[in-house]
Amino acid sequence: MHPSTTRAAALLGGVLLAALTGCGTPAGKSASDTATEAAAPPARTKHVTPPAPPGLAGMPPVLDPANVYAADAAGKLSPAVKGFPSRVYVPNTNSNTVTVIDPATYKVIKTIPVGRQPQHVVPSWDLKTLWVNNDVGDSLTAIDPATGEAGKTVDVSDPYNLYFTPNGKYAIVMASMDRQLVFRDAHTMKTAKAVPVSCAGVNHADFSADGRYFIVSCEFSGELLKVDTARMKVVAQQKLPFKGAMPQDVKLSPDGSTFYIADMMANGMWVLDGRKFTTPKLLPTGKGCHGLYVSRDAKEMYISNRGEGSVSVFDFAQKKLAKKWQLPGGGSPDMGGVSADGKVLWLSGRYNSQVYAIDTTSGRQLARIPVGSGPHGLAVYPQPGRYSLGHTGVFR
Repeated sequence: MHPSTTRAAALLGGVLLAALTGCGTPAGKSASDTATEAAAPPARTKHVTPPAPPGLAGMPPVLDPANVYAADAAGKLSPAVKGFPSRVYVPNTNSNTVTVIDPATYKVIKTIPVGRQPQHVVPSWDLKTLWVNNDVGDSLTAIDPATGEAGKTVDVSDPYNLYFTPNGKYAIVMASMDRQLVFRDAHTMKTAKAVPVSCAGVNHADFSADGRYFIVSCEFSGELLKVDTARMKVVAQQKLPFKGAMPQDVKLSPDGSTFYIADMMANGMWVLDGRKFTTPKLLPTGKGCHGLYVSRDAKEMYISNRGEGSVSVFDFAQKKLAKKWQLPGGGSPDMGGVSADGKVLWLSGRYNSQVYAIDTTSGRQLARIPVGSGPHGLAVYPQPGRYSLGHTGVFR
C-alpha cells in the first residue's frame, strides 16, 4: 500500500475512534486550539504561606510578626491605664524608698518608704499595679498607679526582679541569691512551682515572640538559660565565651529573630539566636553595658553604658551602632525606660543618686534630678502596650 494511503487510513481510523469514544475535539474548538492547549504548561498551584506555629496558650495574638513592639508605639495607651498620671518611679536600693517624679516638671513630688533594698519597680501583666521588688526585705510592695499610693506588701523570698508569662497566668520571680526561678500566681503571688537553677545570679529575661520560651541572664556565673514557659523547665544552658562575663538586661529584636544581652564586663551586648541557642557574638558598645530600651518606633535601641556615662544607640535595620551620647559631666546610667511619647529616655544614675532625662532625638541631657541613694530599676509609667512582661516595663 502506498504510504499516503496508509496515513489516510490511519487518520480515518482515529476520527472514527474519537467519534465512538467521545474523545475528539470538543465542540466549539478547532484541532489547532486543542493542540495549543495540550502544549501549554500546566497551571501553577498558588503558594499559600503556612500559618505561624501556635504561641503560648492564652497569650494575646501577635499584632505584627515583623514587629513584636507594634502595640508599644507612641499614643497607644491601653484603656486599662486611662486616667493614670504620668510619673517616674525610682527605687533607691540604699535608702529603702521609692522616689516619685513628675516628668512634666522634673520635680520630685513624693517619697514612698518600702522594704529593704528595692531593686526594680515592675508593672503587672494587667497594667493595674506597680510591684516594688524589695530584694533583701523578701517582699513586694504594691503601688496603685492611679493614685501613686503604696498598698499591700506581699511576702516573697528574694525578689531581685519580676517578670510575667505572656498569657498573664504566672509571675516569675528572679530569686538571684536563692538560685531559683519561682513561678507564682500573677495576682496572689502564691507559689506554683520553684525551679532550681545551677547558675549564679539570675536577674533579667525576655520572651520569644510566640512566648513559648524565654532567655535568662545569670550575672555572677556569666551564663545564659533557655526556659520552656509552659513546662516551667530549663531546657538549655551555656557559658558565655568571655572570662568574667557579667550579663545583665535582655531584649528581643522587633522581628523576633534575635536576643540582645547587655554585659557589664564584656563592655558590649551579646547577639543570640534564641531558637538555635548557639554561641552568641559580642558587639562592643561601651564600658559597663547595662540596660536595653527599644524606641517607640522600634527602629532603634538605647543602651546604657554605666561604666563610662554614655548611651549607645543601636540601629535594628543596619544591625550596628548608629551613634553614642555622652552625659555631660559623666554619670552612671543604669536602668530605666522611654516616655509614652517616645521623646525622653529616663535612666537612673546608680552611683550618683540622680536620675537622667535624655532627649531621644538629639541625645541632649534635659535634666538631672537628685533622688535617694542607689537608684536602680526605675519605671516610667504609664507606657503604651496591651500587657506587661515585667522588669521596668517590657510591653507587647
